[in-house]
Amino acid sequence: MKHSVCVIGAGRWGKNHIKTLAGLKALGGIVETSGKVRSELESIYPDVKVFASVEAALKERFHGFTVSTPAETHFEIGMQVLRAGRHVLIEKPITLKAAEAKTLKETAEKQQVNLMVGHVLLFHPAIRKIKELVSSGKIGKLQYLYSNRLNLGTVRKEENILWSFAPHDISIFQYLIGDLPREIESRGGAFLQPHIHDTTMTILTYPRNVVGHIFVSWLHPFKEQRLVVIGSKGMLSFEDSTAEKELFFYEKGIDWVQGEPVKREGPSEVIPYEGEPPLTAELRYFVEHLDGSPVEIADAKNAADVLEILERASERLQG
Repeated sequence: MKHSVCVIGAGRWGKNHIKTLAGLKALGGIVETSGKVRSELESIYPDVKVFASVEAALKERFHGFTVSTPAETHFEIGMQVLRAGRHVLIEKPITLKAAEAKTLKETAEKQQVNLMVGHVLLFHPAIRKIKELVSSGKIGKLQYLYSNRLNLGTVRKEENILWSFAPHDISIFQYLIGDLPREIESRGGAFLQPHIHDTTMTILTYPRNVVGHIFVSWLHPFKEQRLVVIGSKGMLSFEDSTAEKELFFYEKGIDWVQGEPVKREGPSEVIPYEGEPPLTAELRYFVEHLDGSPVEIADAKNAADVLEILERASERLQG
């Protein structure tokens, strides 16, 4: 790839950015405050420029930047990059406040550069296939969807389960539905630490009588990452935590016959989809749009909408 990207932050997830961009032949630079880590990176990537500060990296002519630093630094670093007129992908959550996300969006628009958020599951090939099937009318009118994201750990001390797990699912709901919810209800329980919820159930009511719920927990005996999408003509189910990771279509539903509801039990089928790693697809998409062409997936609007929904859900959770 002809475009070069600089990765800001070489922690656990930042190293994934670095490795993936190197594989795409788009890694141009790395910013890392730890001298020890910088030395390690210089030995692994001798042809890549490594910097101790964002300011130093911005003096170079990188086409774009990714930000994978702690969430509380995202707004400040994102603004630095955007004000310099560079395209940027900021890991999720894009910021910790919806108002800051909107400011980033407005700045990107003013500077005429792309702003993306690291909602990596929007680039999962199964989620992309579900979007295609919903848009094509395969399941008829979208009626209801739910997502379970459950596991034992990893328990956070800085944020609750809603902020830790649910951004993935909210971003998927927004991708599939395209509207902000009219109503949000959220309830949960805090058992391990005061005021930090370990489990939550959030119900979202959207326009056109579409309803969804998101169940997240880090106090669960087994791992489950399930998405179910129900329409008037059929249903879809995807379980990402299984080895097979199969996407199923069920030709099932309820038909009305002479005023009576009648169960429809049609055949089910496995829907094939491509197997590219989501992070590779996400970063390739970012690089492909470094020419300034507008992004449509995981864009600034998606980022701001997810933060708004999280804040509204948090208010209901605490209330």
